[in-house]
Amino acid sequence: MDAHRVTALYGLVSGPVFLSAFFSWFIAQLLKTIIDITRQRSRTSGEVVSTMFWKTGGMPSSHSSLVTSLATSIGFANGTNSPIFALSVFYGVLVIRDALGVRRSAGMQARALNELGARMRELTGYAYEPVKEVNGHTPTEVTVGVILGFFIALAFSLL
Repeated sequence: MDAHRVTALYGLVSGPVFLSAFFSWFIAQLLKTIIDITRQRSRTSGEVVSTMFWKTGGMPSSHSSLVTSLATSIGFANGTNSPIFALSVFYGVLVIRDALGVRRSAGMQARALNELGARMRELTGYAYEPVKEVNGHTPTEVTVGVILGFFIALAFSLL
């Protein structure tokens, strides 16, 4: 890799937009992991790692935190009149809407199917393979994620 590419990559990962987005996701996932450990949902080291890096749903919403931080830091860096700010706001609205609506509904439907399948297996012996239950977010989880993302972007953008 030549020096120009290394400099460009360093410029990307050291800027406030990248840092605020990354840390808003990371801190939200860390808080989610701590909450799961406290509630004794994650008991083994594998469950803790899975929660930290892969779990969806739960408090706070890392999706909401990341997209809010991204839009906020882009607003500070490029101005709220910039096309990239408008893009990031609408992208964030779509992600948050998906976390609240589509993914939450799909998860609830998958849970109902799995319960029905388990009941069918008990009654008939039918070999039901459970479907993956995708976890969406409650409005409170999204709100906390938005607040977290906003303040993390504020810190990276103003410090």
